[in-house]
Amino acid sequence: MAQDKTWRVVQWATGNVGSRALRTVIEHPRMELVGLWVSSPDKVGKDAGELAGTGGDTGVKATNSLDEIVALDADCVLFMPQGTDYDALCALLASGKNVVTTRGDFHYPPMMDAARRARIEEACAKGGTSIYSTGSSPGFVTEALAIPLLSLQREHGLLTIDEYADVSSRNSPDMLFHIMGFAAPMAPFDQRRAEHLKGDFGSSLSQIAEAIGLPCDEIEAVGELSPTKQDLDIAAGKVPAGTVGAMRTTITCKHKGRAVLRFRANWYVTADIEHDWALRESGWRITTEGDTPVKVDIYFPVSEEDYAAYTPGLTAHRPINAIPAVCAAAPGIRTTVDLPQIVPLYG
Repeated sequence: MAQDKTWRVVQWATGNVGSRALRTVIEHPRMELVGLWVSSPDKVGKDAGELAGTGGDTGVKATNSLDEIVALDADCVLFMPQGTDYDALCALLASGKNVVTTRGDFHYPPMMDAARRARIEEACAKGGTSIYSTGSSPGFVTEALAIPLLSLQREHGLLTIDEYADVSSRNSPDMLFHIMGFAAPMAPFDQRRAEHLKGDFGSSLSQIAEAIGLPCDEIEAVGELSPTKQDLDIAAGKVPAGTVGAMRTTITCKHKGRAVLRFRANWYVTADIEHDWALRESGWRITTEGDTPVKVDIYFPVSEEDYAAYTPGLTAHRPINAIPAVCAAAPGIRTTVDLPQIVPLYG
């Protein structure tokens, strides 16, 4: 890695995570923001500093033109939209721009749609570029942290990653009640939600399963609901007793019928529920079962009022720190297993 290099970066999309990434690139001592793509017509023409909340005039104006971004001289694009635009990605990669994305489509290339994978690899070959999917979860906790924990043992049983998210302080009624289904009458779990997580987390875990010599031949996705025992008043509104107060989705990768890697998403508005799920404050618990078992608990030590401002960084910062390694990597779809360890640059 060049000690004096400055990476020229484009930010693609300015949602919750994208806005944090934009601000971080502007403030990064070794990166230069050279382009900004936005989906909203209302943001087109505005200075990146205004949209990032940093103030000042960066000289970079937001655009929603793919052609304008493709024409830029840039090392990397931070691709963080709500959906994956394969046409845009192929154009960016073919134009010589590496891509680091929070989209979960590229964690494990063998699980990709064959035609889409071929298009991406062709674009990478044409541009001499690479693309890498990462974030906090999936990404950091399912790959970057899992690997060193597994490296402590020689006989593997099961690695379980529990993710805990207490959403009671989120003032987002539409997301919590209408999209996620909290405060709804108890009913069978909507399997479509489990299948949605299965795509991103199943592929991320499958990458690790293959790397440790226990390739995944089956991915199981199971969802569960548990009712709250009492009436609740949370930031988003009321949750009556007996309605959905917690939900748990478990993604399990199996090798020859045996579970080897497991991710459980525990989302809840209260820990006082009918089922004994051992809920705890937000964060992660990673447990390995083998000849040298370990259990690691990770918490987020911030106040409730600072939480909304804190969490976007968990997802945005790792992709930014990965830019130097991805730019230096061989062309193609890169993974955590084949990239060097991501080391942040602070100066």
